[in-house]
Amino acid sequence: MSFEFFLGSLEIGLIYALVSLGVFISFRLLDFPDLTADGSFPLGGAICGLCLYIGVDPWTAIILGTFGGCIAGMITGWLYVKLNILQLLASIIVMIALYSVNLRILGLAPYIMGETPRMAGSPNLALLDATTIFSPFINADYTNQYIVQPVMILGFVIVFWLLLNSFLNTQKGLALRATGTNARMAKSQGIPTGGTIILGMAISNGLIALGGALFVQTQGGADITIGVGTIVIGLASIIIGESIFPAKRMWAITLSVIFGSILYRLFIAIALGNEWLQSIGIGTEDLNLITAVLVVLALVLPKQLKKWTHRQGKAA
Repeated sequence: MSFEFFLGSLEIGLIYALVSLGVFISFRLLDFPDLTADGSFPLGGAICGLCLYIGVDPWTAIILGTFGGCIAGMITGWLYVKLNILQLLASIIVMIALYSVNLRILGLAPYIMGETPRMAGSPNLALLDATTIFSPFINADYTNQYIVQPVMILGFVIVFWLLLNSFLNTQKGLALRATGTNARMAKSQGIPTGGTIILGMAISNGLIALGGALFVQTQGGADITIGVGTIVIGLASIIIGESIFPAKRMWAITLSVIFGSILYRLFIAIALGNEWLQSIGIGTEDLNLITAVLVVLALVLPKQLKKWTHRQGKAA
């Protein structure tokens, strides 16, 4: 694996670390099976891409993309809390709706700029000449691009990891954790569980959309398909992180999720770059299959290792 390839994998791993933190909030803290992630990730990217295309400041574009994800998460929470729609079904409804919304947003940019006579949906949006948050720091010949982008994204991950841990230790954050652990008990203690769930879903999908906004700025384009498998990647990162770095304190657990995301992307990069696997026909089209295998191994291996250690202890 070349150094540039390693940095590229690290960059994607750090972007999906933000996604994994968002998925961690919904799945682990709120116990909410949320498939909105597959729609909110490209939503953040689409809004960010639209803003960049029409000349909006890239930092503002990221904020707006993140805010769009927050709204998507709030709608999912609202469908569950106020309309009593099942959690999984509510998230599927929003995810399906966001597909059309994202198509419309991606098609809106050329219409605003007068490049098309009518407003129609589009599956992608090219941003090759757009100014991004990385542009001021990248050389004209792009020689330092592979270093600048991962370092800046690492800064985002550190900042939002610190903010998330600070929030989870506030009264609101503790209420959110209590709601996910036992909603009935939390309600009996006077915690507004409905509002807490909506807040948690907003934060969760806001982080996921932030990842989408950063992803678009690193890739030079927005595409409707970038959200496919987002929830699987987030869950895989959480499972790998918790299996390899078991922890009890919240700051350590969230840190393990970040490491899990980075390791996941490195495992994928190694698998796709392995000459033996390539010789038997394994390629990029098998990405989801490799992900499934990694998740199974992360779930099974720690348990089998414990059993083996226990047997060795008895034998001794």
